[in-house]
Amino acid sequence: MAADPRRNSRRLYEGPDRAVARSMMKAIGETDESLARPQIGIAHCWIGTMPCNWNHRELAALVARGVREAGGTPLEVNTVSINDAITTGTEGMKTSLVSREVIADSVELVARGHMFDGIVTISGCDKTIPAMAMVLGRLNIPGTMLYGGSIASGRCTREGGMFSGRNLTVQDVYEAVGAYNAGRITQEEFRDVEDHACPGAGACGGQFTANTMATAYQMLGISPMGANDIPADHADKAQAAVACGRLAVELVRSGLTPRAIVTRESFENAITGVMATGGSSNAVLHLLATAWDFGIPLDLDDFDRISRRTPVLADLRPWGRYTAPEMHAAGGMAVVGKRLVAAGLLHPDSRTVTGRNLGDEIARAPEPAGQTVIRSADDPFKSEGGLVILRGNLAPGGAVMKVSGQTKRLHRGPARVFEREEDAFAAIKDGRIVPDDVMVLRNEGPRGGPG
Repeated sequence: MAADPRRNSRRLYEGPDRAVARSMMKAIGETDESLARPQIGIAHCWIGTMPCNWNHRELAALVARGVREAGGTPLEVNTVSINDAITTGTEGMKTSLVSREVIADSVELVARGHMFDGIVTISGCDKTIPAMAMVLGRLNIPGTMLYGGSIASGRCTREGGMFSGRNLTVQDVYEAVGAYNAGRITQEEFRDVEDHACPGAGACGGQFTANTMATAYQMLGISPMGANDIPADHADKAQAAVACGRLAVELVRSGLTPRAIVTRESFENAITGVMATGGSSNAVLHLLATAWDFGIPLDLDDFDRISRRTPVLADLRPWGRYTAPEMHAAGGMAVVGKRLVAAGLLHPDSRTVTGRNLGDEIARAPEPAGQTVIRSADDPFKSEGGLVILRGNLAPGGAVMKVSGQTKRLHRGPARVFEREEDAFAAIKDGRIVPDDVMVLRNEGPRGGPG
């Protein structure tokens, strides 16, 4: 039996007693006809402080077009965002993880208060992505999440030098800071990297936190497979946004909710995707929080268990060679999924937001001939996943280490202990950190400067 597509909004807009609500909505252009349709929230994080979410208003308009075409009424919601790359190294970084909860709370508040029938959440930078997924589990109304996409790669304009000829990402800017402070590049080379590493809208272009979480949520099943892989400036992004708007209305009519899609096996698929792409250690932090909001048990040991059985298949920055746009050109997360399915490492029968299971979504996607970004499971970059969980006297509750780009299993050296990120950075600049030093940075957890 089909679900009532106006299960929530009827209470807000139907009957003589709700005339005040209808009257106020008519003040902003709504009509009796539009108020009688499913009310679909479109929540995004456009903000003028970063490139990561710069295309969100444009994407929201395209999602709204899809909602209208499918017979729904779009209602736009905007919230805040904090950029890790911009704030890191300052007190501003201490606001970053807090913003995840503020974003999820604010969208949840509006969606509950205005009784949305369905929702599309649009995410971009690091904390917006888990926040916009977490809120789907909290609300449990039909909906999907669309990632705004990776930034394009930049290129230096100068010939010669250590950064010439590279596909630049924000990682290269960090490296340029170190190279400049060490006297290895000139001020002109340094400025060339700074001016051209980030050429437009989109989130950081490697398998950093943003792209890690965007790919993980495709594997989780709450984002359509392939939609999040599309870079921010790619022509296909508009089509994906319109499709998400249509999909939200279809979900409302079918009554398929996020908690009916996502299971424990879905989270195992998401973790496997993170490990196979050498993804960010922040995936542990965010997938645990997402699982909590979906009411599904998940703990640190699940990550370690899955990592030890999952090979690294994608050659992605920051440890590898390729950028996120190059990953998309190679077929994206679906091609990684094909390898994992063939190796028996995924749960292919897990549901997705499209109504098809994950195995079917993966099988539908083409793989370009000759791509070199994603290897087969028989020839991995690393036999085990990109993250390990450590336990011991320094971390009795567990700790996460990223090991995608190295195989070293033991390290000894003198401990250089710092109480503040700023002091650690100053020590590096002053040349006080030498090979085989172990840097210990304290007080940077949830009560310090997370991220």
